[in-house]
Amino acid sequence: MAFESLADRLQETIKKIRGKGKVSEADVKQMTREVRLALLEADVNFKVVKDLINRIKERAIGQEVLKSLTPGQQVIKVVQEELTELMGGEQSKINLSPKPPTVVMLVGLQGAGKTTTTGKLANFVRKQHNKCPLLVAGDVYRPAAIKQLETLGQQLTMPVFSMGDKESPVTIAKEAVAKAKEDHNDIVFIDTAGRLHVDENLMEELEQIKSVTKPDEIFLVVDAMTGQDAVNVAESFNEHLGLTGVILTKLDGDTRGGAALSVKAVTGTPIKFVGLGEKLDALEAFHPERMASRILGMGDVLTLIEKAQATVDEDKAKEMEKKMRTMSFTFDDFLEQLGQVRTMGPLEDLLAMMPGANKMKGMKNLQVDDKKIGQIEAIIRSMTPKEKAEPDIINASRKKRIAVGSGTSIQEVNRLLKQFKDMKKMMKQMMGSGKGKKKKNPFNLPFM
Repeated sequence: MAFESLADRLQETIKKIRGKGKVSEADVKQMTREVRLALLEADVNFKVVKDLINRIKERAIGQEVLKSLTPGQQVIKVVQEELTELMGGEQSKINLSPKPPTVVMLVGLQGAGKTTTTGKLANFVRKQHNKCPLLVAGDVYRPAAIKQLETLGQQLTMPVFSMGDKESPVTIAKEAVAKAKEDHNDIVFIDTAGRLHVDENLMEELEQIKSVTKPDEIFLVVDAMTGQDAVNVAESFNEHLGLTGVILTKLDGDTRGGAALSVKAVTGTPIKFVGLGEKLDALEAFHPERMASRILGMGDVLTLIEKAQATVDEDKAKEMEKKMRTMSFTFDDFLEQLGQVRTMGPLEDLLAMMPGANKMKGMKNLQVDDKKIGQIEAIIRSMTPKEKAEPDIINASRKKRIAVGSGTSIQEVNRLLKQFKDMKKMMKQMMGSGKGKKKKNPFNLPFM
């Protein structure tokens, strides 16, 4: 999970100061010392850490904290605000030209994931901004790069402009923009070549592409897992091309997060998107404030809501709420809910967005086994319509039949039935029927 080790350290540190009714200068110094160590261990640039700690210390020892009614919480607020500012302050959106087509160049080193990110970004812009993209195969040097982009285009049902690997990338880019105007594609994504390191030939070619296409955006695609090297690469590309944004890939695999916390401060270039997985929809707009909240264990409810709104049918949600209220929720409904949740992304990532989830027993280091979810779906599908609607009728012989039909054991069938029953009880309590009773863990789902 992104920022996992940094989040653990920072959350442990701020927990010590959270409830303090009085915060001394010594308390602040001790906390900032630990925050400094946590950031350096996360591979954040040394100068960035030094400046950040000085700002936190100056504000935390200042009047805004000392005169506060809850000094401990005020210090945490200072840390959150400074972390947010470090990553860019506010969301930096994609710049769409008022006169189509918008031209977007994607640049970066070989292996950073430019070609895949080109497809992901085109998919994101089509969904979020209702645009009609054209993908451009401008990497003529890497074997199979053109074929890879054409395959992505087929998967996304998007046109791909290619002139093979014999023409120069500059000519390809120029012709692609002309073709986009002709075909009324309102946004063009140019996938460019990379090298294993920054060199003059690469930069000269990219500068020529920039000159003939006059891009509205030049995004550097950089692998978050390269840590400090990501910042050095960003500086070099920015110096030659004048970057307008950074896309961090493989952020889900980077438990430290140093690149994300350093790149904006060092280069002045905002992080606009982050890649959080291999699927073509695994790209998110980067929100500094939400990311700072996630790191400090405060959750990210807004992103969770947005994911739900994008995947959950509103009418079905209202119908489900009614069923929960009237206690008519069945295994068929559960199966449908399970499917909708799965489309939102890995469950452990969704839970990480919930405030305080990291403190709940059993939530830490949660790994949700897709195979286990598949078994649950198989068990439910092996039930008759009557059994799904009235689980109480499932006796020993029915359990045996369901287990055989789903390729599972009677024990697993029993476990699912018990947890479904517990879940319905919990729903009853959450809907206000069980006032005064101790509420069960609302995440006691069968696949956890």
